[in-house]
Amino acid sequence: MRVVADSLPLMQVRFWVDPICPWCWLTSRWILDVAPHRGLDITWMPISLFVKNGLADQPDSPFYEAAKHTHGLLRVMESVRAAEGDAPLGALYTAMGEHIHHNRNRAVEAATVLAEVGLPVSHAAAYDDPSFDAAIAASMDEGLGLTGTDVGTPIIAFPNASGVTTAFFGPVISRRLPTAQALDLWDGMMLMGRVDSFWELKRTRTENPDFTPVADA
Repeated sequence: MRVVADSLPLMQVRFWVDPICPWCWLTSRWILDVAPHRGLDITWMPISLFVKNGLADQPDSPFYEAAKHTHGLLRVMESVRAAEGDAPLGALYTAMGEHIHHNRNRAVEAATVLAEVGLPVSHAAAYDDPSFDAAIAASMDEGLGLTGTDVGTPIIAFPNASGVTTAFFGPVISRRLPTAQALDLWDGMMLMGRVDSFWELKRTRTENPDFTPVADA
């Protein structure tokens, strides 16, 4: 029998995102599916692939424009956090991801997504405001300090069975999962988090990201 959230205390989970990353997007949908069944309270944190991958010095990279744009969107998220707290960020990130990954609009404007989730469009001014880069950098330092710097996004941090903060890069999934599989994956990650000497599982990806909705079992 699975334990449901009503019988669990909330678990504080931090999830580092860059809206441009399709793998991060799918993992974020997975953890949102898991959250009500495992009592997760998710805080969305910024990690800029534009900064992490040194793209400012690579203007000819095919990833330059898209990652530069979502760096601006992360600034907008930090503007919202500073004014409104963490609570609105899940809906804001979701709106960004739906435009970018489902509507294939990588240039979605900050004002558009802010309006869609009922936030002041004045936060769109943060898109071009480098003063928010310090908050992004601090968040990245925290997340990468937990995992090591040889990873990207997503990063998930949670308290293990002993209450010690544990963080992993991933899990990397290529499509949304039925609820039973989603919960099995979460529970497996929780078990791995108990083992201090566990570091890595990996196999080569043979599928591209698939954003098709899942018909739950």
